[in-house]
Amino acid sequence: MTERTSFVIRVVFVCLGNICRSPMAEAVFRHLVHQHRLDDQIVVDSAGTAHWHVGEPPHPGTLRELTVHGIGTDNLVARQLARRDLESADYLIAMDRENYAAIQRLGTIKGRLQLFMDLLPEEGFHDVPDPYYEGNFDEVYRLVETGARRLIDQIRQEHGL
Repeated sequence: MTERTSFVIRVVFVCLGNICRSPMAEAVFRHLVHQHRLDDQIVVDSAGTAHWHVGEPPHPGTLRELTVHGIGTDNLVARQLARRDLESADYLIAMDRENYAAIQRLGTIKGRLQLFMDLLPEEGFHDVPDPYYEGNFDEVYRLVETGARRLIDQIRQEHGL
């Protein structure tokens, strides 16, 4: 464990369009950061590797699932992953292997790049399913919520928070 951090830790969740999985993870993780009173130490964001939905709100299924669970959806707007994210993020969390590879192709990454599902090895698969195609927003929420809890525990342990 390292000493308690005096800098802000930046976490960015990444999927393809930034309207389903990554904004869901952003909202859930932001909620957990707030519950742990770490708002001044952890900044949470999300982005997509593609540009198709830039400026749009999350998918209605994502918004519905977050609302059902009492998770705030303010300030969730799709944006495309930028080189500055690679330079400033301490944790880049890819929601699937395709986006993991796309992030690697963008260049040198300052922080840690990891697959979200590496937080959930007991699930036995590598990619968070894309509810845009499957419509399984409830299942994706279950995975995101469990993985986000593990990620905050990991970050707290690594940084002495």
